Parts: sequence; structure tokens; C-alpha cells
Amino acid sequence: MSIRLYVGNLPQSFEARELESLFEAVGKGVRFKAVLDRESGACRGFGFANVDDASLAEAVIEQLNGREFGGNALRIEISERRDSRPGAPAERRSGSAAPTANRKAANKIVHADTVDSEAPDPRWAGELAKLKGLLANQTVGV
Repeated sequence: MSIRLYVGNLPQSFEARELESLFEAVGKGVRFKAVLDRESGACRGFGFANVDDASLAEAVIEQLNGREFGGNALRIEISERRDSRPGAPAERRSGSAAPTANRKAANKIVHADTVDSEAPDPRWAGELAKLKGLLANQTVGV
């Protein structure tokens, strides 16, 4: 079973080969992947390393945690699953509810590609419903 390590406090720009050589100096079998920003493609300052052996994982933590890399002191620790963290929402930990279950229901209007000339513009459906309600509540004075 593979052990996942959190590798944090990485500089924004670094050579992945340099970091991999640090891991290889501790032992073979460490695979690292940096977490990149979706828009810029730059490193977000952390990544994850997978290690095949528990003793190698302990050695990586012992030898590289706090070590200077690119001007920053590396932070390396065993990664916890996202849903087992103490601050994670209860419904995600238990798996009992979908993440969208707590969202407020919205009356969504689905737009069609074809236009029905008799139907009102769907963008104004909410306003039209309010106006119809106001008209229905009015009494005609004679």
C-alpha cells in the first residue's frame, strides 16, 4: 500500500528535477506531483509524494522536513484524507449527504434553442409571475 506525503512550503517556481533528486537521495520509490494553479500553471506551494514503503516515508519526513529548498523550509508530513480532517463537514465525512444537499433550491429556467413565439421570454418569467399575482389580487372598482 502506498503512503501519501504532503510536501508544503514549496517556492512558486522551482525545478521539479531538483526536488526529485532530494527524494532520491533518501531512497528510491518516491513519486512527487506538484499542485498547479489552473489559470497560471504555477505551483500553488504544495504537492504530494507517494512512497511505497512506510520506513522510506518515515526517512523522507525525518531527513527532509524543515530542510531549506529554494529559499523555503520544506514541510513534509503524512497526508490525511480530505474527508477525515477534523474541520471537514460532517456530511462529507459520513458520506450521507451530497455536497449540494445544503444548497438553497433555485427555480432554474432552462433555455431552449428554438423560440416559441407564443411563450414569454424565459428571462422575464419571474417578473411575469409577480405581475400576474398582482393582477389576480386586484379588485375592479365600479
